[in-house]
Amino acid sequence: MNHPFAVAVLADDIDAAAATLADDVVFRSPAVYRPYQGKDQVEAILRLVATVFENFRYTAEWRDGATTVLFFEANVGDRELQGVDILEENDDGLIERFTVMIRPLSGLQAVASTMAVRLAGG
Repeated sequence: MNHPFAVAVLADDIDAAAATLADDVVFRSPAVYRPYQGKDQVEAILRLVATVFENFRYTAEWRDGATTVLFFEANVGDRELQGVDILEENDDGLIERFTVMIRPLSGLQAVASTMAVRLAGG
């Protein structure tokens, strides 16, 4: 993987991953309707997701101009899932739009329920 965000995530370096985000980044989650906005909120989500996904790995990277699509696989409990991170960069090379898609539905449901429990302090 060549994208700095992917390199940081695979190194388990959330600080370095957050450094690739624009201050006004917009994050669209597959589990909630409204986007999260701002670097602080998105960094908090990244930190939480890092504790939810098991065996996380990027399997492919595709780039076209300012857009990078990172294909990933992971587990949440006994659920296997696949997904993509769609990263759209601003003129400074920072991620300004970050969209995640996950399949299958059972994998997405496992992510959503596990994150809800952890957000509640469980």
